Amino acid sequence: MPQAKIGVIGGTGLYDIEGLTDIEEIDIDTPFGKPSDTITIGKLEGVGIAFLPRHGKGHRILPTEIPVRANIYALKWLGVEHIIAVNAVGSFKEAIKPGDLLIPDQLIDRTRSRVNTLFGEGIVAHIPFADPFCPVLSQIVYQAAQETGATVHRGGTYVVMEGPAFSTRAESFLYRSWGADVIGMTALPEAKLAREAEICYASIACVSDYDCWHEAHESVTVKIIVDILRKNADIAKKIIRLAVGRIPERRDCPCASALKTAIITAPEMIPAEQKEKLNLLIGKYLTKGDS
Repeated sequence: MPQAKIGVIGGTGLYDIEGLTDIEEIDIDTPFGKPSDTITIGKLEGVGIAFLPRHGKGHRILPTEIPVRANIYALKWLGVEHIIAVNAVGSFKEAIKPGDLLIPDQLIDRTRSRVNTLFGEGIVAHIPFADPFCPVLSQIVYQAAQETGATVHRGGTYVVMEGPAFSTRAESFLYRSWGADVIGMTALPEAKLAREAEICYASIACVSDYDCWHEAHESVTVKIIVDILRKNADIAKKIIRLAVGRIPERRDCPCASALKTAIITAPEMIPAEQKEKLNLLIGKYLTKGDS
């Protein structure tokens, strides 16, 4: 089975990072269905990398339709312990300009039509999620971004909206009043499911616009977003290349053991089919009786 320690979730094109070797396409089935697309596996600086286009090649999957559970499960199956996500966002702050990058440390969930857990159907788990992004991985990504010369902001609150329509002006002003920094459609339930899978997760939030609160700037359009993201694609590749070699082999962050005290269901009450379905995630705890 191909192995990858680091996963990258974003748009297409990231597989052509200079220096990527041993490239192959992996078609995976999971208990939650098929991922968004085939996963590209390769080696970068001697480290196994898995690339997954969140919306599928050609950007054909709505934010609400993304098979996030299958995506996270597939990466876990490949051995991924760290995910670097690339997300398009709008800004709520004058100082966070279109073209800038932000490495967020908080989330506000405004989604309403997405399955946001790998559990259920006879097994209950409550993960700690006070700090939704891995602080260790986020710092590595931030430092790498600084070294590329990009304008990057460390820390900030990312509002995740349902979409696919952009915000109303009233919503935009509301989120600004909350002190939020950026808004997008894709960091949840991705970050939450990554935590349930005990995978470290960090985001490179690429700012494409000022949302619709800023009277001096035109309201967001698809063309604006695409133009900015194209400019940021090369920067994201450079950041990933720098970050890969700095990610520690040993994980001491809470992400690595998020399920240790999260499973509340008595082991003997968990249905056999759920034990089998989620063995990749919970097997080590059920065996040890740590749930």
